[in-house]
Amino acid sequence: ERTSFTDEHHMFREAFRTFVEREMVPHRERWEEAGIVDRELFAKAGASGFLAMAVPEEHGGAGVKDFRYNQIVAEEICAADVYPAGLGMTLHSDVCLPYFLDYCNDEQKKRWLPGIASGELITAIGMTEPVIGSDLASMSTTAIRDGDEYVINGSKTFITNGILSDLVIVACKTDPTQRHKGMSLVVVEAGMEGFERGRNLDKVGLHAQDTAELFFNDVRVPVENRIGEEGEGFLLLVKNLPQERLSIAVAAVGHARATLEWTIEYCNERTAFGQKIGSFQNSRFKLAEMLTEITIAETFVDRCVAGLNEGTLTAEEAAMAKWWTTELQKKVADTCVQLHGGYGY
Repeated sequence: ERTSFTDEHHMFREAFRTFVEREMVPHRERWEEAGIVDRELFAKAGASGFLAMAVPEEHGGAGVKDFRYNQIVAEEICAADVYPAGLGMTLHSDVCLPYFLDYCNDEQKKRWLPGIASGELITAIGMTEPVIGSDLASMSTTAIRDGDEYVINGSKTFITNGILSDLVIVACKTDPTQRHKGMSLVVVEAGMEGFERGRNLDKVGLHAQDTAELFFNDVRVPVENRIGEEGEGFLLLVKNLPQERLSIAVAAVGHARATLEWTIEYCNERTAFGQKIGSFQNSRFKLAEMLTEITIAETFVDRCVAGLNEGTLTAEEAAMAKWWTTELQKKVADTCVQLHGGYGY
């Protein structure tokens, strides 16, 4: 039993598990084929209180700044095998929300937070560009000031929620002569003239997650849509790194746990050479090793979540968690495929 969760967390887990079974699992195959989830998923999650829970009550949220709730959401999405469909929700609540919550002024919060909490305004963040990858200082997307507006030109790629999003936090150069210091964050809204979405990218996995290219052709955005000060963009991106990395670690260890549980079930049902395959010594060793490593990873991630809640989690610790758990996720998946024999393929 994990000691990091209270009775309230367990009740929340039961409620969210029911939501997943009712609102997500029945649509899994259809969403995978379509390459996108129904927009209503966000609205339903928002109405049930499962989206952007840290939004204060005065802006329509639950006012709960406790990342353990975000952790439960990710774990249950992984356990039900609907992570490709749920990734947009975790990106919305774990990655995008802090920018609106921590760095927006009162006017911006009033304008955006109620819709973010209700699921009416779906969020995305645009950092990666086609040529530069994650070398943000070399980005070529520019936002040149013209009176009370910025004129944005450039493109982004691999953007999660790229098709569905209503608010896109775009990292751009407000001073192209500078590297990191020339970067600012500007919110581009759906429907703004010159803002176009490219194709929904065809990927190896995560098929139900819309991942798109975004294009900005002389998009005029009010200066009031800038988050933070001009030139502060890179600093704000770095500040949010611990939570973003931890969100990935939580999902990775959640996936590893779910994969192992499906495999244990299979090993206890499948028979070969007159006995359950789970009773063979090699199978038992493999299952025991995976359970041990997953438990260690889970314990470390739980500690990181506690650190995040206390404000003590460093970007380095979060990076360790992200690296360790994603490596473990791959290792567990590969071992579990082997234990399924031909059916694993």
